[in-house]
Amino acid sequence: MNEEIRQIIEEFEMFSDWQDKYSYIIDIGKKLPKLDALQKVESNKVNVCISQVWLVYRQKGNKYYFGADSDASIVKGLLAIILRVFSGKTREQIIYNDFQELFSRLGFNNHLSPSRSNGIFAVVNKIINMVKN
Repeated sequence: MNEEIRQIIEEFEMFSDWQDKYSYIIDIGKKLPKLDALQKVESNKVNVCISQVWLVYRQKGNKYYFGADSDASIVKGLLAIILRVFSGKTREQIIYNDFQELFSRLGFNNHLSPSRSNGIFAVVNKIINMVKN
């Protein structure tokens, strides 16, 4: 398990109930840098999500950096978590990540709707596919 995942788990353990966790997710989403309008194009959309989600990346050396945005507050927070796990990592670190464990440890599988969970993994899969190509 990488250090970012450990830290995220520790942060969520500070909250005893899901209402506080949802508030925290929304708060971290507010800090997510917005994509500019030129990046919010169809080719950057993740189409599996109910909410609108855009995902971009750039490569610097052997590391990849991601940006994302959404029209939904909770989704923006979830995107912030995803970007924290994947951004600044090498292709191998991205492909062989522990996101499924993080998702399970945080209890997202029990507290997010199936469509939102599918959207999260659509974003994760798109990240993995971006670096594979």
